[in-house]
Amino acid sequence: MAQVSDSVSKVIEEFAKLPGIGRKSAERLAYHILRVPKTEALGLADAIRNVRENVHYCSSCFNLAEAELCSICADPRRDRTQLCVVEQPRDLMALEQAGVFRGLYHVLLGRIAPLDGIGPDQLTLQQLVQRVRQGEFQEIVMATNPTVEGDGTALHISNLLAEFPVSMTRLARGITTGSILEYTNKEILADALAGRQRL
Repeated sequence: MAQVSDSVSKVIEEFAKLPGIGRKSAERLAYHILRVPKTEALGLADAIRNVRENVHYCSSCFNLAEAELCSICADPRRDRTQLCVVEQPRDLMALEQAGVFRGLYHVLLGRIAPLDGIGPDQLTLQQLVQRVRQGEFQEIVMATNPTVEGDGTALHISNLLAEFPVSMTRLARGITTGSILEYTNKEILADALAGRQRL
């Protein structure tokens, strides 16, 4: 079997470290880099270098930012009485794409997961409490993922913020409009029944 050069092997090894990329996918990516024009390949390298050097966490909400504040925290048009708590920056992006929420966010940078060795002190919980203490928030929207860890994290946060005069809400769960009950999984049906509303 022919051996690849050390440089190609190194690129394959680095691609294989990415989440969701196995050895075969890493090889395909490496050979793709070799096939594209040099400017395109170096453009990828420059983009990676640029994001690592210039992107950091927002000093207020811990979203990704290139300045001290992210574009959401810096926007004076946002509703500063609402705060939506999410686990990761990608969760924030998903909510923003929905285009409905106009308040501010707080990114926890994870969720409490004792089995994975992640405790409350490894999240941005103290910063969240400080923001609520200093802010003018009237509503805290818990938008952690609907998992055991996400629900546990939301419960922990509600206990931390119990002393403050804010309304605590949670994202609704259940059956989406246009769904057919017989094709809906049992977890979604259970959430829908538990969160049923008066007609």
